[in-house]
Order: sequence, then structure tokens, then C-alpha cells
Amino acid sequence: MSKGNGHRTETPDVSHIRNVEVAHEPSDVSVRGVGTFVLVLTLATITIGIGLWFLFTFFNSDRGKERAPGPMSLRNLSEEQRLPPAPRLQAQKGFGVTLEDGQFVDLRLREPQAEYRELKKQWDTVLSTGLKDQSGNTVGIPIDQAIDKITSGEGLPARTKQAPGKLEDYAITMPSQMSSGRETIKKLQ
Repeated sequence: MSKGNGHRTETPDVSHIRNVEVAHEPSDVSVRGVGTFVLVLTLATITIGIGLWFLFTFFNSDRGKERAPGPMSLRNLSEEQRLPPAPRLQAQKGFGVTLEDGQFVDLRLREPQAEYRELKKQWDTVLSTGLKDQSGNTVGIPIDQAIDKITSGEGLPARTKQAPGKLEDYAITMPSQMSSGRETIKKLQ
């Protein structure tokens, strides 16, 4: 009998009912098989745990040692090799101009026209002192001297003419394709 709302439940007595055909079947569950499975599973878990402990102990034994950096490591590169290829942003490291004499002018954090001004200084120097090769020898004259030389009557050097009577004298003068028309060649008709 239950307490509370007055509802009564009775369970009938079924102890007198017996089914002779249905009984405990020993082949349904093997207690020995289940016990063996649990024992093997426990031993495997313990063995794997001990194996992992040895493995991580081995891995941690190299933890304090300094290794050589890999080939793709940035530690192998110099400061200049770490920079991205030109052109670079003006505010970044390595932004500048390398002059013809090999001098690098750092233009980082300067006004945008700074690169043009440095190149203009270099060009003005070449125009006023003449063009120099890598060994420092002058290979061109300053522009003021060139203007004076042309206006003084010396003129520009002329090509020497060939002796008359050669086969080339009867050829037609045509612009050269290789020089985009700047030079002429002679072709026979």
C-alpha cells in the first residue's frame, strides 16, 4: 500500500508459477571468459602505460640540449638575407638606395621624395665631374666641358670615309633593324 494520494497498488503473488522449459543456460555468458577479458585488458593497459612512460622519459632527455638549427631556420640567415626582396615599404628595415659607388643610404622613415633626392645628387655629381668606371678612371667628360668643346668649333668626332671604288659605294643605305633605325647598313640591290 502506498502513502500519499490514496492510490493502492498490489503485486500479485507469482511464486507458484513455474516454467520448466526455461531455466538458466550456462552457455549464455561465460564468467571465465569475461574475467579473462578484464584481466587481459588490465594487463595491456598497465603495459602500455609503462611503455609510454619510458618513451616520454627518452623524449624529455633531449630537452635541455641545444640542437643545430634546421636548413629552413631563420637563425642561419644574416640580417640582410632575412629582409624581403626589393622594393620594400618605406617604413620597413632595409628600405634605401644603393648608389653606384656601392654606398647604401638608409631612407627608412624619411619623406617619400628622399629616394629621388639621393639619386638626383648622384646624377648631378656625374654631370659635373664626369662619369667614372669602377676603378675610378674618368670615362666621360663633364657636361659643361662637352658643351664648350662642341661650341668651340672642335665638333664631334666624325667617321672616316672609305676609299671610293669599293662595292659598298654602289649599295643602298638603309636603317638597321637590329639598332631600331639608329644606325644604317648598306645593302646591294
